[in-house]
Order: sequence, then C-alpha cells, then structure tokens
Amino acid sequence: MSPNISINGEVALVTGASRGIGRAVAERLAAHGVNLLINSREESRRALDDFAENLAGRYGIRCLAYGADVADSKAVFEMYSYLFKAFGRLDILVNNAGILGDGLVGMISDEMIHRTLAVNVAGSINNLQNASRLMQRSGGGSIVSTSSIIGLRGNPGQVVYGASKAAIIGMTLSAAKELGPKNIRVNAIAPGYIATDMIKHLNADIHAERVKSIPIGRVGSAEEVADVTLFLVSDLARYVTGQIIGVDGGMVI
Repeated sequence: MSPNISINGEVALVTGASRGIGRAVAERLAAHGVNLLINSREESRRALDDFAENLAGRYGIRCLAYGADVADSKAVFEMYSYLFKAFGRLDILVNNAGILGDGLVGMISDEMIHRTLAVNVAGSINNLQNASRLMQRSGGGSIVSTSSIIGLRGNPGQVVYGASKAAIIGMTLSAAKELGPKNIRVNAIAPGYIATDMIKHLNADIHAERVKSIPIGRVGSAEEVADVTLFLVSDLARYVTGQIIGVDGGMVI
C-alpha cells in the first residue's frame, strides 16, 4: 500500500509567509489539515493576520500570525515561546524568510552584506536551533529551508545573495547529520526562476533570457515550490534527509 500524506493535525511554523513561496506553502499545509503559526516582519502584520484568519476559516484549522524579524535572535526565541504556549508542540518548520540584495563586486555596501547575511543566514540558523529544541520534545520533526539556484550555481550581481543561499545548503547538510539521530529530518529546496515579487523588478529582455534558459520553457510558480515542500515534510519523504531539491524546470545559469 502506498503511504499517504499524513500530516493532518500536526503543527507547523512557516517564516516569511506573507507572500510568495511562504504564503503558498502555508496554503498547502493548511489544506492538508496542519495547524499553523505563520510569520513575517511586523510591517506586514495586518496582512498576515488577515491571511491567518482566512486559512483558519477555509480549512478548519488553528492558524495564528506572529510578527518578528528572524534576524533578531531574541525575537525568534520569543516567537517559539509563543508557539509552544499556543500549540504545545512543533512538527514542521519551513525556514523560508529571506531577502534579495543585488550588487556588483566592488559596489556592494556594508549595509547590504550585513542585512542579507543577518536575515538569510543568521535568521535561518536562529529558527533551526529553536525548532529543533521543540521537535525533540515531541519525538522528531521535519525542517525544510529555502535556498536558491543562485546558491548552487551563482549569478552575476548576486555575490551576497548567492553566498547567503549557499550557506543554507551547508547548514542543511550539517544539521541533517546532527539531528538525524533525534528523528529530525532536515532538507532544503533550491527554487529557480519563480513568479514572485523578487523577479518583478527585472526588465523584459532579462526576463526573456531567463525563460530561455529553462528547458521546460516557462516560469515556475510558488505553488509548485510548495508542492515539493509538502512532499518533504510528509511521510512520503520519511527516509529523505540532507537533500537539496532543485525546483527549477531544469534551469541553467
């Protein structure tokens, strides 16, 4: 008998859930009966509250919103304390919050370096640490972090972003080895050219060039990334850990 996606009633935290991939992941998990704490920065809190209420109403789950900057370790600790008081457990972390900074070598500001690494790298580690502590209390769990094809292949003008997303890969591989004996699986996704706010600033020529580099011949959707994430946190992937799964349509950079 083939196993089913049996995550109904579990508890998940999705960071960076106000838009794009994080929002699509929250929607997928809610549709499969997962109770959620969804996170974004405080500036997006009103929209996040509305989204949480919407998910709870449509899917009959518990869904709460929490505004916190993942780069702030104290704020992240307080978010997990809130989660534990509200739900008493954590089964799934989707470590998705991140920012994109472009800059050519020699013109990259200190501010861009520090902020990008603080959010994308330190923020991911902040969540990994707190999530693993809670997961050990309930016998295990699954962590999926968002890297990028840029972290695997690089791209001109994205030295800092590429470095931050490559760090997610190293974090994932190391954490999978350390946390596997505690029944915590750790994987990452590496999206390619996905239709989110992060690509809206690109001009038509660059957009056409990027699409041309994708064998499947089109831009990916946040929902397609969410489907792979859903697989990784479910029992279908119960023997999968330490993997970096590309969701890129075969894109070549």
